Amino acid sequence: MGGGRIKAFGNYHPIVLFTYFVSVIVTVMFSVNPVIAGCALIGGVSFCAVLQKGRVFLQSMAFYLPLFLIIALTNPLFSHNGATELFFLNGRAVTLESILYGINMAVMLVAVIYWCKCYNEIVTSDKFLYLFGRIIPKLSLVLSMAIRFIPLFKAQMKKISRAQKAMGLYSSDRFGDRLRSGIRVFSALVTWSLENAAETGNSMRARGYGLKGRSSYSVFRFRKGDGILIGVSLALLAAVFIGTGLGKTDFDFYPETTKIPCSPVAIITYISFGILAFLPFFLEVKEEFKWKYYISKI
Repeated sequence: MGGGRIKAFGNYHPIVLFTYFVSVIVTVMFSVNPVIAGCALIGGVSFCAVLQKGRVFLQSMAFYLPLFLIIALTNPLFSHNGATELFFLNGRAVTLESILYGINMAVMLVAVIYWCKCYNEIVTSDKFLYLFGRIIPKLSLVLSMAIRFIPLFKAQMKKISRAQKAMGLYSSDRFGDRLRSGIRVFSALVTWSLENAAETGNSMRARGYGLKGRSSYSVFRFRKGDGILIGVSLALLAAVFIGTGLGKTDFDFYPETTKIPCSPVAIITYISFGILAFLPFFLEVKEEFKWKYYISKI
C-alpha cells in the first residue's frame, strides 16, 4: 500500500511508538476477555495488512491460519476441564469450555505475533538504539543487530542460492543435491554473519559507541503530534486499566463459560481498547488517502 510511501505511523517519535506497542501487547497478553483479544487480533492484522505488500501479507496468513487451528485444537486434547461435555475421545471428555478457551488462546497468541511483526516494521534498529543506546549500550546494540540480521539473512540466503544456481551447482531437484545446496548455503551464511558482526562491532567501537560522555546526533524530535498521540494512547490505556482493574471485564471459561460483561463500564473499556488497537490502522489509511489526493493533483 502506498507504493514506496513512508509509513505514517513510523514517523512518530520512538518513545511514542515504543510506549504504544508495549501498551497494546501487554494488555492483550494479560487479559482473558475474548472481546479484548478479538479487537487486538483484528487491529493487528489490519495494521499489518497496510504495512506489508499484498503477497507478503497473504503468505504470512497462509502460515498463521494453520498455527491458529493447531493452538485452538491442542487445548481440548490435553485439557478436559469444563462442565459441558460434548463427546469422548479415547475415554476422555472433550468439553465446550476447553474448546472455547483454546480458541481464545489462539486469538491472543496470534494477535501478539502480529503486533510483534508490526513492531519490527515500525521500530527500526536506529529507533531502538535511540531509546536504549545510553541506558544499556551493549545490550541494545546486540538486540538491534539481531533484529536487523533477520531480513539481511533472508536477502543474503537468496543471493547465495541464486549464485550457486548460476554456476550450475546443485541445480537438479534431487533430494541429495537439495540437501548439499542447503548445507553449503547455511555454511556461507554463518561465515557471512560472523564477518558482518565483527565488522559492525569494530566500526561501532571506532566511533566511540558506549563510551561515557559521548555525544550523538539524533534526527528524532518530539513534536506536537507526538504529544497528542501519546496523550490519546495513555488516556485510552488508562480507561482500559480502570475497567479491568475494577473487574468489570472479568470473564471465566471454567468450570462454565460466563457471559461477556456488558455493563456501561465494560462497554467503555471495550471501545477504548478498540480505538487503541485500530489507531495505527486509521492513521495509515488517512495518510494513504491524503497521498493519493496529492498525487491526483500533480
